[in-house]
Amino acid sequence: MTRQIIRLTGEDRMDFLQGLVTNDIRRAPCWAAILTPQGKYLADFLVIPEAQALLIDVDARLSDDLLRRLSMYKLRSKVALEAVDMPVARGTGPAPEGAVADPRHPALGWRHYGAAGDDGSDWDAIRVAHCIPETLIELIPNDTYILEAGFERLHGVDFRKGCYVGQEVTARMKHKTELRKGLTTLRIEGAAPVGTPITAEGREVGTVFTQSGGQAIAHVRHDRVAPDMQAGEARLSPL
Repeated sequence: MTRQIIRLTGEDRMDFLQGLVTNDIRRAPCWAAILTPQGKYLADFLVIPEAQALLIDVDARLSDDLLRRLSMYKLRSKVALEAVDMPVARGTGPAPEGAVADPRHPALGWRHYGAAGDDGSDWDAIRVAHCIPETLIELIPNDTYILEAGFERLHGVDFRKGCYVGQEVTARMKHKTELRKGLTTLRIEGAAPVGTPITAEGREVGTVFTQSGGQAIAHVRHDRVAPDMQAGEARLSPL
C-alpha cells in the first residue's frame, strides 16, 4: 500500500472540500471521491480530521493529479494544500491507540497515521468477500460511475449534503434510473487477468477484476448475468 497524505489547512477548508467531493466531510473520518462534471470518477480518498486541518489519504499514483485539481478549485478560498511525508499503517487486528476505523466497511479494520506497517491481512480476500472496489483496479479514472461501484453501500456518497462536482449526474442515476450495470461478486473456477471480458453465449456480460478464494469482483450488466459465463479460461457463475 503506497499512500500519499495531502494536508488541507486554512479557515475555509471545510467549505472548500465540502463543495467538491461526494461525501459530507463534516462527518469525517469518511470516504469520498472527486468526480468530473460528467459524474465520472477521478480519485477516491479518506478524509481524516486533524487539529486545524484535514488529511486527505489517497493512492500515491493519483496524488499529483488530485493535488493539481484541488489547487485549480482554490480561487479565493482561504486554504492551503500540501503533500506531506506521513506514513500510514493498517490492519484488522487490535487497533493501536489513535487509529481510525476505515469508514467503508468494518472488515477493512483500521488505519493509523504517523506509523508505517501492515499486519499482513489478506486485503484482496477481504475486498472480494465484501465487494469493495480498489483504486485503479475496479475504480478507473474517467470511466467508473461511483454508484455502479458501490459507493452508496460503502458510505462514500451523501445525497443530502448539497452540490459538488458531478452531483447532478450522480443524483439522476440515484433517483431517476435503475442501475443496469455495476460491481458484483461472482463464483469463479480458474483465474483470469484483471480486465478480462466476461461473455455468455457469445454476448458481452462485463469485466472480471480482483479474484480470491474462488470468487471474483466483476463489473457486469445485470440483465446478462447467466448461470454459465466465461472470462478467458475461467468459468464464472452467480453466487
